[in-house]
Formats: sequence, structure tokens, C-alpha cells
Amino acid sequence: MADELVRSVLFMPASNPRAIDKARTLPCDVAVLDLEDAVAPEMKTAARAAAVEAARSGGFGPRLAVRVNGLDTPWGSDDLDALAGTPVEIIVAPKVEDARDVAELGDRLPAGAALWAMIETPLALFNLDALCRVDGALAALMFGTNDLSAALGCGLVADREPLKPWLAATVAAARAHGLGVIDGVFNRLDDADGFASECNQGRLYGFDGKSLIHPGQIATANATFSPTDDEVAHAMALVAAFADPAAAGRGAIQVEGSMVERLHLTAAEALLRRHDACSRSPD
Repeated sequence: MADELVRSVLFMPASNPRAIDKARTLPCDVAVLDLEDAVAPEMKTAARAAAVEAARSGGFGPRLAVRVNGLDTPWGSDDLDALAGTPVEIIVAPKVEDARDVAELGDRLPAGAALWAMIETPLALFNLDALCRVDGALAALMFGTNDLSAALGCGLVADREPLKPWLAATVAAARAHGLGVIDGVFNRLDDADGFASECNQGRLYGFDGKSLIHPGQIATANATFSPTDDEVAHAMALVAAFADPAAAGRGAIQVEGSMVERLHLTAAEALLRRHDACSRSPD
């Protein structure tokens, strides 16, 4: 998943036909049809049928994901059974807590689908390494801001101070195992500056993108989690410097006034691949 864009991951209720139709044309990287939190219990069955029909009908510009209900609920198993024959690309699983959860979900994914595990409980925080080690289809971790904050009993403040250790731990676990990692949602729709600030914080911590709750958040997320012009220019200069015959056999060289090593070359090459993918995306 390393070079697949997940800058903007938009959740929308699968029970809302208009939202599904709109999702087909939005410039988010991933559209998530939600069967869990956004759907009332009495609407679960109808929402599941709508998600299956939407997946089979296709026509989505973004990659298509479905967030199923947990397997410990009355709906989760039926969600996976219904999606088994569809071309959905990603299954988002809520409240994944341990390796057993990952293994069970991995055995029940639609053919070719990837698993994204939501980290939303205190127990999951202490099982990050173990659940990431499970061989199979796990492709990404998603930070579940609201559920985790509620479970921890901590406040949701502007700088997410109580969550900072767990933001870093989630990114570290994903990176240790070559997985993608997506930051949690920002709840206020009337605070564009706050949303932009939280996107910048997420990128600073190393997240690949952000979960969204409204199409109006897409442009900011796409811009924030794309390489900047300065980053691209520096990466190109670094690649060119290491390609110079004068750098042959050298482990460290000077580029734009700083000493860089070949690990920086690897990072620069990855950034340029990401820039190329972003340039081809219909933002």
C-alpha cells in the first residue's frame, strides 16, 4: 500500500442514497460507505443492501471501502457475508483489539480486498505490535479519535494533548510493519482553521492521510498530505546529487548545505513517487 494515496478518507452513511451517488464523483482518495456508527440499528439491514448494490454498480472515482459492524454485534457477520461477492476494495473494521481479531477478519474478506483496522480501544494500544504481525491482508491502521477518547476518559482538546503518545505509537506500529496509517476525524464542521491545524499535526506525526466526515474537508486534506513544492525540489536535488559520479561509493554527501546519507535518498525517492501519484490524482 506504500504508494497508494490515502490522503482523504471520507466516511458517509450507506443508508443515504444521495451521499453514495455524490461519492462517485468526489476527489477523495477513498470513499467509505459506513454501516457502523453512522447507521441506526433499525437501518442496518437496508444500509447493508445499499452498500452491496453500490459496490456492484461501481462507477466510483475514489477507491471504495465499506466499514462493517464489529463481529461481536448482531450485524457484523452478516455484513461480511453480504459483501463477499462484491468488488469492494477495502474493509474497514471497527474496534480491532488483538491478533485474533485481525486473523478472523482476514479470513472473511471479499476476494482481493484489503483490511484496515481501526484502533479505538485501550486494549488495542497495548496490542499494536501483535495485531500488525498477523500475516494476511492487513494493509493499514486507522486512528479512532472519538471512541478512543471516550474509552480513555480523556478530553478532546485542540492540540490533542492526551492522545499524543497514542498517535505516535500507532504511526510507529504501522511503519514497523510496512502498513499505511490514517489519522482520525475532526468533528467540527465550522472550524476550517482547526481542521487545517489538525491535518498539519497528523502529517507532522507521520500519518499518510486523514479520516473525513464532510466533502468540504477533502481539499485541505489532499493538500496537506501531498508533498510541498519545496519538498519536491529538495528531493530532486538530493536524488541528482547522489546520481552525480562524484558521489559514487560515498555514504554521505552535502546537499543544499546539509549532510545527507543514503537513507535520505531512499526517503527522497519515496517522496517523489508520492508526488507523482498526487500529480495524477483528480484533486
